[in-house]
Amino acid sequence: MTDIVVPGDLIGASEEYLAGEGTYEERGKIFSAITGTVETNKKDRTVRVLPVMKTPPVLKTGDIVVGRVVDLKNAVVLVDIARIKGQENREIANADQGAIHISNVKDSYVAKLDTEFDQQDIIKAKVIDEKSLRLSTVEKDLGVIKALCSRCRTPLVRKQNKLECPSCERIETRKISDDYGKGII
Repeated sequence: MTDIVVPGDLIGASEEYLAGEGTYEERGKIFSAITGTVETNKKDRTVRVLPVMKTPPVLKTGDIVVGRVVDLKNAVVLVDIARIKGQENREIANADQGAIHISNVKDSYVAKLDTEFDQQDIIKAKVIDEKSLRLSTVEKDLGVIKALCSRCRTPLVRKQNKLECPSCERIETRKISDDYGKGII
């Protein structure tokens, strides 16, 4: 049997099979608990339903995420988390706002956060605490991957360790990722 079933579909009788994963038994009948394909094992006489789709990813410590800076406080940058590296085509189940504390920006002293980030910057960061969604940009490949000029909103171009606006020629500083401007996550 390789049919696609949805929750509640009758799969078989408990006299024929034992209910396996993705199924449930009710009054001698076995039903699908999830959407998926039916798989029977004639050897141990079980039936199970294999999911068609994977469940949405959940953020874990060590994951690399991409997000947008939405607010700068005195000692914290707030980031709307959008995607997890390696699972860019999936929504995140527990995605919310992450926070980068001033001590997790880079491995040297940071006096003010507004010299490292600006609102609407697209950043790449590492999850260092999945429960409180604390993020870090200390590593070289983490930090701002796209930024707009704070004066004219034109995308900034990297020149050594600074960012320059091609329109108004303004020079800005950020905690720049090694991947800045490459479109690499």
